[in-house]
Amino acid sequence: MNNTEIAEAIAADHDISKADARKIVDAVFATIGDAAAKGDEISLNGFGKFKVKASPAREGRNPSTGATIQIAASNKLTFAPAKAIKDKLNA
Repeated sequence: MNNTEIAEAIAADHDISKADARKIVDAVFATIGDAAAKGDEISLNGFGKFKVKASPAREGRNPSTGATIQIAASNKLTFAPAKAIKDKLNA
């Protein structure tokens, strides 16, 4: 499912135009992205939590040459589903 399909489902369920639903979907994801970029935790009741986790710099290997390379530190966005979502997946 992609953003357009989500917007179409919302438009059908709530009797609004697809364009308005798409604006809402895009705004929700933009807001989540902005909060994550600031390092905030995003908690959506009944759905789950998005958290930013720091991944430290480390050494790795180039698989084709076997040479040692430095892998830079980075931030990763992780998701932990809520119990309700876990129950739906395992019903």
